[in-house]
Amino acid sequence: MVQDLVMPKLGLTMTEGVLAEWRVQPGQPFKTGDVLVVVETDKIASEVEADSDGVLIDTVVPAGETVAVGTTIARWSANGEDAAPRPSAPPAVTASPPPAVQEGERIRSTPLARRRARELGIDVAHVTGTGPHGRIKVADVEAAAQAAPAAFSPAPPASAPVAVGARAKPGTMQAAMARRLTAAKRDVPHFYLAAEAEVSELLALRERLNADAGASAPRVSVTHMVLAAVARALAAMPEMDRVWDEGEIVTLGRGDVGMAVDTPRGLVAPVLRGAARLSLDQLAAAAGALTGRARDGRLGEEDFQGGAVSVSNAGMHNVTYMTSIIAPGQSSILGVGSVRSVFRPDAAGAPALKRELGLVLSADHRLFDGVTALSFLNRIIGCLEQPLRLLRTP
Repeated sequence: MVQDLVMPKLGLTMTEGVLAEWRVQPGQPFKTGDVLVVVETDKIASEVEADSDGVLIDTVVPAGETVAVGTTIARWSANGEDAAPRPSAPPAVTASPPPAVQEGERIRSTPLARRRARELGIDVAHVTGTGPHGRIKVADVEAAAQAAPAAFSPAPPASAPVAVGARAKPGTMQAAMARRLTAAKRDVPHFYLAAEAEVSELLALRERLNADAGASAPRVSVTHMVLAAVARALAAMPEMDRVWDEGEIVTLGRGDVGMAVDTPRGLVAPVLRGAARLSLDQLAAAAGALTGRARDGRLGEEDFQGGAVSVSNAGMHNVTYMTSIIAPGQSSILGVGSVRSVFRPDAAGAPALKRELGLVLSADHRLFDGVTALSFLNRIIGCLEQPLRLLRTP
């Protein structure tokens, strides 16, 4: 019996996805658990596996197309009925030293292909893609590596020239993020609170912790310490662990904290589960693992669920303050700037050198008033200025 394969719904908020890559071709049999297709959403790239054995009859939607959830993308049969003959094998990909794309031209590749290229140390600019519009697939990367492994080496990033007046369509993730953040800024009544934390002791403690850490211990960053401070403040003020959902106030109560991560596909904010209950070392390890998975494109939809508050640290980019937009589905976000060296008067009025960290808390006014949000921000500052609090077991 012939059955339809439809675009799956990979998350509660997913309405459409990009059919990034077909992993099974018409006429080809597959087994339960085989990857049939790779689907990209605004957050992740997911491998869709077969629920049972069968044969792919034909594809309705080619790779590279954006498809609404529930749309038929292919037909398959459990017994091979009406199955088309298996197509002949595609010609082997041969590698050649010159780049497969011109300088400044966008390189089309799937997230899995980019990840595999990083693993093999291959510059995807030298790989010829066999997908639609020259899109590079995993098979292209692996074939190119086998054909001439010595011809490839990682290339240093270069700034591509941009033509004046050039227009380009945003990628799926960028377009979806634009829609979501526009809606969040329009529909959520933001208000903002800015303050500085004196972090001389925090930086000294971080240096000592990393100097004394063993080979297997995670290195602690300023971001980890800010995440821990937010988690400690959240544990002390569970009323901040709430979100507004279609006219109702939902208490989450799990102590999850979102963490903004810059990736090749754009900015994402996966969630650290139970951050309020983690020690500083546990939090640093969990955050490091989550960051690695985010940059490798290995996050799942569950990594974005939950969490009322996120942290976005732009301190490495030389900025004093950052006022952030609350992520859709959350109720606050802490923007973190760069550490600045400034002179402030001491108790006797003499100038004293301070190390200050600029913080801006964006909060949802439907849930919090200024006093509640300021109390939360001051608790965060208290943990940063007295960092031994971060070492206490929650």
